[in-house]
Amino acid sequence: MQIFSKSMATKRSQSKRRKPRTDAQRNRERILEVANQAFTRVGANASLDDIAKEAGVGAGTLYRHFPTRDALIEAVYRTEVEKLAAAERKFAEAMPPIEALRAWMLLFVDYIATKQIIAPVLNTFVGGPSKLYEGSRAHIQGAIDGLVKRAIKSGDIRKDLEPFDLLRALIGVSHVASSPDWQQSAKRLVDILIIGSRPVK
Repeated sequence: MQIFSKSMATKRSQSKRRKPRTDAQRNRERILEVANQAFTRVGANASLDDIAKEAGVGAGTLYRHFPTRDALIEAVYRTEVEKLAAAERKFAEAMPPIEALRAWMLLFVDYIATKQIIAPVLNTFVGGPSKLYEGSRAHIQGAIDGLVKRAIKSGDIRKDLEPFDLLRALIGVSHVASSPDWQQSAKRLVDILIIGSRPVK
């Protein structure tokens, strides 16, 4: 009985030690989610206090995770890149190849929108954002390569397609867009690109 009680006490103690880490991770993820929405809606100068309030945490909690605005902006950017990499695996497992490719390209449009808003701040980092961008390009290139390869193998996409050309087209729309609804145009372009990538019969 004594052994059982000691074991239960140990488990409760371990549970108590694990909980703060779980809560901290949840808080961090919530802050990043709200920050991304705020930056998209207001711009990179969105109020950090408002972000903390909307995320349901105190300003002190936000600053413990992200001591500066630059740290938060960089984390938002990295998180968006990580989402793209994770989505490639998730979509590939859950959808037919052509649908997985389409869903991922739509998500890529959202990534472009986030990058456009915070790029001016990223460009002010010491040494510039080149290392940050290089790492993200590798993740993005790997994701689109994998999705296109599956779609080619299934016969949904023609064999001579260059995967990154699909992304260049979407990036091009974002660069020449003069209206705030360029994202809707880019998402419509996704379907046009998919149709144009079909094998010629």
